[in-house]
Amino acid sequence: MAEANPELTLNPDLTLNPDTAFFVVLKAREYEAKVAEVDPDEASNASDDRNVDVLEFQADDTIDDELNAAVGALNEDERLDLIALSWIGRGDYTFEDWAEAREDARRILPDQAAAYVMGHPLFSEDLEDALAELGFTLDDYLETVGAGGDAGAPILGPQTD
Repeated sequence: MAEANPELTLNPDLTLNPDTAFFVVLKAREYEAKVAEVDPDEASNASDDRNVDVLEFQADDTIDDELNAAVGALNEDERLDLIALSWIGRGDYTFEDWAEAREDARRILPDQAAAYVMGHPLFSEDLEDALAELGFTLDDYLETVGAGGDAGAPILGPQTD
């Protein structure tokens, strides 16, 4: 699990595991990179097509399902943290407004949370920015995952140490 910056005085009591948050960041980044299909008559193989199809939504694309599953697996407190962090990263709130941001996040119902994440422009960037303010970095998460540490597999739920 990523460690918070101990010198940081803004540290809210997060229920959301930062590793889980970074998994959502990566899935949201994948989703945000996709565009509507612009090449319906693809070439005979991916190299002929310059791999452009990988950035297009396809009928067999699973990123929607993966992002839905990641957000849907969160409990209520984790979901509120996720949304509040994205708003802080976007600049709508500050960490001093943490309780208010979490309370306002209740307006997004659990069954609407994944759709909200997918409809929130630059969600991944906003979430990553808020986590960085807390001293958690995507690079540290990726190093842990790459090293096969505790985050060897994406974490989708509360963690105990």
